[in-house]
Amino acid sequence: MTTSTSQLTTLFIVVALVCAFVPAFSVEEGEAKTLWDTCLLKITPKCALDIIGVVFGNGTITDACCHDLVEEGKVCHDTLIKYISDRPHLVANETQYLKKRDDLWIHCVSVTKTA
Repeated sequence: MTTSTSQLTTLFIVVALVCAFVPAFSVEEGEAKTLWDTCLLKITPKCALDIIGVVFGNGTITDACCHDLVEEGKVCHDTLIKYISDRPHLVANETQYLKKRDDLWIHCVSVTKTA
C-alpha cells in the first residue's frame, strides 16, 4: 500500500511539473494555464490525485470524487487529461489513457445520477 501511494505521489509530482513547464497540444500556453487554473479550482487535490491514479494507473475513485469530477465538467476533464497524456513520455499510451478517461467519465456520470 505504501509503495502504491508513493508511486502515485511520484507520478502526480512528475505530471504536475511536466505540465507546468511544457506547452500543450493545440492549446496555447496562456490558454492552458487559464484552463488548468479554472478547472482545478473545482476539484480537491485528493480527487485530482485519484483521477490521475485511475486514468494513468490502476487507482480507484470514490463517489464523492465522481461528484466533484462531474461538477468540474467534461470539457475540463477531457482537456486536462489530454494535456497530460500528450507529454512525450506518456504519448505512446495516449489511446489507452483517453479510453480510461472516457470510461471514468461514464462511470462518474452514472454515480451522480443514482445519488
